[in-house]
Amino acid sequence: MTGAVTTAGPLPDGPDAYDVTVVGAGVVGSAIARELARLPLRIALLDASDDVGNGTSKANTAILHTGFDAVPGSLEAGLVREGRRLLASYAADSGIPVEPVGALLVAWNEEQYAALPGLADKAVRNGYRSARILPAEEVRAREPELGPGVLGALHVPDESVICPWTTTLAYATQAVRAGVDLHLCCPVLSVAPGPADAPHTLATGRGPLRTRYLVNAAGLYADEIDRMLGHADFKVTPRRGQLIVFDELARGLVRHILLPVPDARGKGVLVAPTVYGNVMLGPTAEDLDDKTATGSTAEGLALLREKGRRILPALLEEEVTAVYAGLRAGTGQEDYAVRAHPAQRYVTVGGIRSTGLTASMAIAAHVVELLADGGLPVAGRRELEPVRMPNLGEAFPRPYRDAAMIAADPEYGRIVCHCERVTRGEIRDALAGTVPPGSLDGLRRRTRARGGRCQGCHCGAAVRALFEEARR
Repeated sequence: MTGAVTTAGPLPDGPDAYDVTVVGAGVVGSAIARELARLPLRIALLDASDDVGNGTSKANTAILHTGFDAVPGSLEAGLVREGRRLLASYAADSGIPVEPVGALLVAWNEEQYAALPGLADKAVRNGYRSARILPAEEVRAREPELGPGVLGALHVPDESVICPWTTTLAYATQAVRAGVDLHLCCPVLSVAPGPADAPHTLATGRGPLRTRYLVNAAGLYADEIDRMLGHADFKVTPRRGQLIVFDELARGLVRHILLPVPDARGKGVLVAPTVYGNVMLGPTAEDLDDKTATGSTAEGLALLREKGRRILPALLEEEVTAVYAGLRAGTGQEDYAVRAHPAQRYVTVGGIRSTGLTASMAIAAHVVELLADGGLPVAGRRELEPVRMPNLGEAFPRPYRDAAMIAADPEYGRIVCHCERVTRGEIRDALAGTVPPGSLDGLRRRTRARGGRCQGCHCGAAVRALFEEARR
């Protein structure tokens, strides 16, 4: 039985409406809901926004990590390693585009070059044995457009780029089709913990919701939900990452993910190809107080251009198609803040940084184990019906080039967005999807419409008309 997808009106009420409720429909929360959908239980997935993956998950660096540089022995290291294996297989089965381009950690000075053996050793301690140090001449042969002064690099051949938008949507789609109720535009305002076996009562912007078990995957707001349950294990400090997206004509300049040698603040500014055919530069790392500060700044973009000019000088001569910023949930800790509170039938999933996309399926399995340890019945697990997502990757077949698809349905041959070559058929399918977009931005993440060099200047009116017609 397919679950409900709601954006307005009261929530299902009753003395014990749901067995488990997941707060936060980002990539991790959606993965948890999908994993819970295997069980014969009533599951709800809530999010304050009008779409899934509308927070940190939509604005990350879209890398499928190997986990080579995680803290050895940490929870993150193990979950990233397992999550990469699970997600790579799931992506292949579900049509999520992945390109295994590999990564180079480029050393530009003696200090950075001296750090490479330690990073190679860390990779081995994390179970990854394919990394090797390359001399400057081999690095230059692999990436001829690199700026001057390269001393060497650590080559990590199994790092990949992936579509983060399709990943979150695939999880949520599969969860809903398996019976999970997805309630959007549903912020959690307070939680009244239930004593003993009594359900918790969540006060939301759409009325009360009762649930026996609660999972907090609220991202930037995970610490606030945690405090509602009486805990103060961590504090989320939003870390803004600004990025610049360059036109598809820049794609030929770069062959790998180009990473800096990391420092204590993170992986630093990188240059990476995307599955959509363009090139990304970023992110910055700015600790803020405002959890809504997703605007770009002149200072941040100037810093990125300065870094980019050092890494790949020719990139700065290419056209910029977009700039954006995302907020990561920094906690000041070197590991994920995943905490089980069995007596409360509650699990916190906090501090999930940029590796959360890679680790998402493994995090989900781990959370279900924690819930089971706290008494959640997990008998009767079932296999989920497979899902096949529309391809957004430029390296894979797309409808406008598929003669058989066009012959069967001419709408796949009628291009609406010429920059990204998006057809009426793709827009129609997205608008009629199991989890339809709640906005034009949501439609862009499902189709790439309005995401190209003109940013909707030419196709915007036509795309909006199709969107509004579907909403009517």
